[in-house]
Amino acid sequence: MKNFRNIIFILIIALFTLPVYVYASKQDSKNQKPTVSLSTFALYDIAKNISQDTFELVMILPFGVDAHSFEPTPKLMAKILQSDLVVYSGAGLEPWTRSFEFKSKVIDMSKSVKLLEIKDEHEHHEHDEHYHGAVDPHYWLDIQNMISVAKLITAEFIKLYPRNTDLYKKNSQKYISMLESLDAKYKRSLTNCKKDTIIVNHNAFSYLSNRYGFHIEALSGLSPDTQPSAKNMVRLIKHIKEHKLSTVFFESFVSDKAMKSIANEAKVGVDVLQPLGNITADEASQNLSYEDIMLINLEKISKALACE
Repeated sequence: MKNFRNIIFILIIALFTLPVYVYASKQDSKNQKPTVSLSTFALYDIAKNISQDTFELVMILPFGVDAHSFEPTPKLMAKILQSDLVVYSGAGLEPWTRSFEFKSKVIDMSKSVKLLEIKDEHEHHEHDEHYHGAVDPHYWLDIQNMISVAKLITAEFIKLYPRNTDLYKKNSQKYISMLESLDAKYKRSLTNCKKDTIIVNHNAFSYLSNRYGFHIEALSGLSPDTQPSAKNMVRLIKHIKEHKLSTVFFESFVSDKAMKSIANEAKVGVDVLQPLGNITADEASQNLSYEDIMLINLEKISKALACE
């Protein structure tokens, strides 16, 4: 009899607590944010500004890691598989995507932007291990491409979370206005310059030079891992001296040894130029945005080109 009373007691408790549990589970499911994974910093910056914390954003490429040679860990692969939307840069920048079987909606963003063809690939990139295609993957350095990407990401966010349509449209317009202002600053700052060429470690800045009318001389090709040749180093030193340039540039994720050697031989300064494939851990800790870093780049390029 005692056992029977215990069973009845348990059933009564279950009868009252089960609806509460079901309701809580539904609320948790309702409040759970959709997950969006993005492969590069530029894509992440757009998503962060437009979504305004309504998604769980996953930056696939960890801060401080070179975009050209990155391979995601099994744990990160699992996170990508669980995402509601995956956006990757494309154009050969992420070799890992070729064999990855995406379970959710995936966007290769390079198919929605204007890509630059590599014109002198055989001459300067014959030993480049990462790029055998005919396009430059650093398209986010063209602000018009960034505007196109922002519009596409906004449309995808609205499909994924339609109840926030007004928020996404408002934030998207604000972000695009920032990009248009940034473009105007570049045009204004780089209009009247005494020099017409910058010297860089690897050729990641063609979109900038193409849009704003200056030239690039690079030590290596599109991959920063390419070993510089002595012939190319001599060529750059000669160019620097002949054109009386003041600065050579390298990137954060690349050894500065060769560029410092060139700078020392040519007796010029050396500085970092950020191609924005990713940002450093220090830049991330400072919460620097795409806009912030593009303005830092502008100041350095303007100085190197002796712009008025």
